Amino acid sequence: MASNIDSPSDHQDIFPVTIEDEMKRSYLDYAMSVIVSRALPDVRDGLKPVHRRILYAMKESGYDWNRAYRKSARVVGDVMGQYHPHGDSAIYDAMVRMAQDFSMRLPLIDGQGNFGSMDGDPPAAMRYTEARLQRVASEALLEDIDRDTVDFQDNYDESTKEPTVLPARYPNLLVNGAGGIAVGMATNIPPHNLGEVLDGCCAYVDDPEISIDELNQIITGPDFPTGGIILGRTTIRDAYHTGRGSIVMRGRAEIQEVRKDKMAVVVTEVPYQVNKARMLEKIAEIVRDKTIDGITDIRDESDRQGVRVVIELRRDVEPEVVLNQLYRFSPLQTSFGANMLALNSGRPELLDLKSIISAFVAFREEVITRRTIYELGKARDRAHVLVGLAIAVANIDEIIRLIRAASDPVIAREQLMEKAWPARDVETLIKLIDEPGRSVDENGNYYLSEVQARAILELRLQRLTGLERDKIAGELGEIAAQIRYYLEILASREKLMGILREELVEMKTKYATPRRTEILDGVFGYDDEDLIQREEMVVTVSHGGYIKRVPLSTYRAQRRGGKGRSGMATRDEDFVSQIFVCNTHTPVLFFSSFGMVYKMKVYRLPPGTPTSRGKALINLLPLKEGETISTMMPLPEDEETWSDMYVMFATSTGGIRRNKLSDFTHVMSNGKIAMKLEDDSHLIGVRTCTEHEDIMLATARGKCIRFAVSAVRVFSGRTSTGVRGISLAEGDKVISMAIINHMDADSETRDQYMRYASAKRRSDNADEGDFDPTALETSLSQEVLDAMEADEQFILSISQDGLGKRSSSYEYRVTSRGGKGIGNLDLSRAGDRTTEVIGVFPIDQTDHIMLVTDAGKLIRCPVHDVRIAGRSTRGVKLFDVASDEKIVSVSRLADDGEEDEVESETDLTAEGENGTESLETAGDRPEQE
Repeated sequence: MASNIDSPSDHQDIFPVTIEDEMKRSYLDYAMSVIVSRALPDVRDGLKPVHRRILYAMKESGYDWNRAYRKSARVVGDVMGQYHPHGDSAIYDAMVRMAQDFSMRLPLIDGQGNFGSMDGDPPAAMRYTEARLQRVASEALLEDIDRDTVDFQDNYDESTKEPTVLPARYPNLLVNGAGGIAVGMATNIPPHNLGEVLDGCCAYVDDPEISIDELNQIITGPDFPTGGIILGRTTIRDAYHTGRGSIVMRGRAEIQEVRKDKMAVVVTEVPYQVNKARMLEKIAEIVRDKTIDGITDIRDESDRQGVRVVIELRRDVEPEVVLNQLYRFSPLQTSFGANMLALNSGRPELLDLKSIISAFVAFREEVITRRTIYELGKARDRAHVLVGLAIAVANIDEIIRLIRAASDPVIAREQLMEKAWPARDVETLIKLIDEPGRSVDENGNYYLSEVQARAILELRLQRLTGLERDKIAGELGEIAAQIRYYLEILASREKLMGILREELVEMKTKYATPRRTEILDGVFGYDDEDLIQREEMVVTVSHGGYIKRVPLSTYRAQRRGGKGRSGMATRDEDFVSQIFVCNTHTPVLFFSSFGMVYKMKVYRLPPGTPTSRGKALINLLPLKEGETISTMMPLPEDEETWSDMYVMFATSTGGIRRNKLSDFTHVMSNGKIAMKLEDDSHLIGVRTCTEHEDIMLATARGKCIRFAVSAVRVFSGRTSTGVRGISLAEGDKVISMAIINHMDADSETRDQYMRYASAKRRSDNADEGDFDPTALETSLSQEVLDAMEADEQFILSISQDGLGKRSSSYEYRVTSRGGKGIGNLDLSRAGDRTTEVIGVFPIDQTDHIMLVTDAGKLIRCPVHDVRIAGRSTRGVKLFDVASDEKIVSVSRLADDGEEDEVESETDLTAEGENGTESLETAGDRPEQE
């Protein structure tokens, strides 16, 4: 029985291979095919194979810019049938993009019909649209392709040839950019302005040693077809130097009044590659999510004239702030990740700006050289024929006799080639042509070639006339001049580069357009605060953790003893616990009961009215369950000054700790550990200070202590409990910490100065004739008096029952840290009413103070109404506090340089639904939030 097993000879081309090796080889082949033949553009013409094939197929089919439009389906069919063996949709998509003026800075295809939109609308089917080449594609990318300027290769079925690259006359890779994803690599090159790029190429031709920075002065940055704005030049410089960079793009928008008192943000240009419709959807989403507040309507009014998106705003919002929030939270501002990867000499390479330009210039040099060689060959071929005709004309009688005597054309041709013909005047041209084996012999004779003999036999009799003989001679002269010109080009690189430069200038003259994208300097990292007007704000915090900011101008000054006005609408057991005045740009540190610190600018705090409650801190800061904000500290705006400053912590149990303020420069959004607290302690104050200041701690029972900042060492950590600042009596607690000027004077000098200052104040307040001038006499020199007066501060002390007084800082002597302190405020005359000290801090004569009660009432009064008294006195009434109320917070309002109106001491209050407030504002009180 015959065997069914095939003999080895039947499978000589089959051999075993491991699956790992086969997978590696196959995947590498696939990867290289994608990289070289699909995804990455060539640095020379800036095109991928599919784009190159589309343009070449349209050129070959005659779909030029000055011809009629042709159906896109026909173009796709030509490309797919001859050059690109892929799906028709891939070819059509690539063709569509080359026709979109919002995708290409210099469109290469002139499309007729629906070719898509910036809203992401798809183009019409290829059977409905028509296309032809743009003039720039025909004259700048495909010009001279039939002059042996580039190499050709077999197409996929070897039925025809296709170019490996187009002889581009401008750096299309930079002008139109490119994007693509290969295997393990990707490219994303931004488009540029044609005029700038060609100027950069000319600069490189003039000076090949030009630096990238010098090129960057000419090619200032990407120029996107959709316009827009680029923020900053640093990222552009990085991309040009390294090939990589993230370029921040921003749409062009402006604030316009669309109706009376109705403002809107009008967007006229969107960032490159941003889907306008999706951008509007995103804006609507962030408005719905309350990420941006103040937008009432969004309309797309774009038409054929251009983009116009109208975003209407509420009347009570700052349009600039909303615009900046749109930049931050919507695609109106985005980034372009430049990754300038392209095929250079057939290999993928990350290129910088100069490398791209140098590769293009080298390519153009090669193209012009090959074109010149081709033209030289054509000219020599024509000259070769003309030499034969010129010799025939010069020897016309002998030529005619030879032809008449020949029996047939073949013999005539052979006899013409065999005979030696006198070269005569044609000898110079023959030497110029310089054909191998076709020179004049030593006797001045020339032998005709077969081509020349055929041309003579085909010579028409009319060419033998005198006029025609002159034309042959004239053409010979022109050809000779052309040959000399081509030889000069090939012999001189300088002349060749001059031609290259001239062609670049010609391209700029024909096709360059003004820059569309604006580049702004020094605005990278733009923040909301840069658009927010500087304004003094009263920040109010309630015991229940509600915070708000109200413009300081809302509160009008009253004289001491007034009834006040409502400062916050309180509910249940909530009451106002703290206020401070600062600028909208002031950074504020929030110290929590858990020893954490959070950071926020004042303008980010919720705005409110004098009677509104505000917003809960737990909704602003990432507070944990049970965590509350115990202290807030405004900081200097300039962080460069923080390095020379310190931050002092004080706890209710008398502890104190000093850290560098720079320890709190970088506070993340989720907070930072600030201080470790004991179980029965909480932070009562955090203040900035320097080495040349003193600390004053005051207790609820009228004690205080003053010692130098330098007495507290600088702690390097943020988790320690610190050292003892004051020793407290049982039941007492620290209620405030103040930073005051350091005092160096001895006790005798202080006593003399205080007697002098007291007498001087009485002199200033006394009527003429009621004061004895001799009381001002003192042994201190005027220089010492002036210096002590400059350093003198007045300490304001206020108790919960509304009494307060000012005392000179010289009355508080400097002692050692950790003592029991001295008396500050006499609480013994409070009667049956239990009261404690609520605030002790330095104050200026021109300042105002703001007092808040636990019922939410608030009063603002000038400091000059508070008389200066001794350290241990009781003081005067500052706030007419009801028997069931007490002051819970007091704040210093620094002089703003403006004259405040002062209400009459007459009772100008009215009972509102949220408490007592001034009649002057009761009629137009804002609605409660």
